[in-house]
Amino acid sequence: MTRKKSHKKINDKKNIINLTPNLNQITMKKIIIAILIFVGFQGFSQEKKAKIEFKQTEIDYGTINKNADGTRVFEFTNTGDAPLIINRVKSSCGCTVPSKPTKPIMPGKSDKIVVKYNTHRAGPFRKTITVYSNASNNVVILKIKGKVVDPNAVNLKRKTASPVIKANK
Repeated sequence: MTRKKSHKKINDKKNIINLTPNLNQITMKKIIIAILIFVGFQGFSQEKKAKIEFKQTEIDYGTINKNADGTRVFEFTNTGDAPLIINRVKSSCGCTVPSKPTKPIMPGKSDKIVVKYNTHRAGPFRKTITVYSNASNNVVILKIKGKVVDPNAVNLKRKTASPVIKANK
C-alpha cells in the first residue's frame, strides 16, 4: 500500500497575500498583550521608596575657639516605606569631613551624619555637605556656618579714646 503525501503548494498570489496579514496580526497581538501585562503589573505594584527627613539642615556653630572640637551631628529619619541607603556624602571643601552610615536605615528608623569642621584657621566659615541617597528626595544639602576666633591673638585695633588733659589750678 502506497501512501500519497499531500503537500499543499501555495502558488496563488492571493493566498500568499492573505497569509502575510495573519502573521502580522499575530505578532501585533502578542506585542499588545505583552504591553498590557507590563502596564497591569506596574499599576498593581506600587514602588516603595525611602524618604530622608533631617531634624535640621543647617547648624550654626556660633563663635568657637581656634582648635576647638568642630564635630556636629545631623540627625535624620527614614520616613519612607523602603530601606534608605546613603550612597555618598560630600563636603564643599577638605576642611569639612562628613561620615555616613554604612548600613541601610529601615523605615521609621533614625541615624546620623557626623560632620567635623577643622577649626585650625580663625575666621568666619560657611560650608555645604551634600547627601546622596536612594530616597525620593535623593539629594539633600546640609549647611554649617560659624566663626572661629583665636583667643591668644593680639588685638591690633586701636582704641579711640580721647586724651584727657588736666588743667593746673
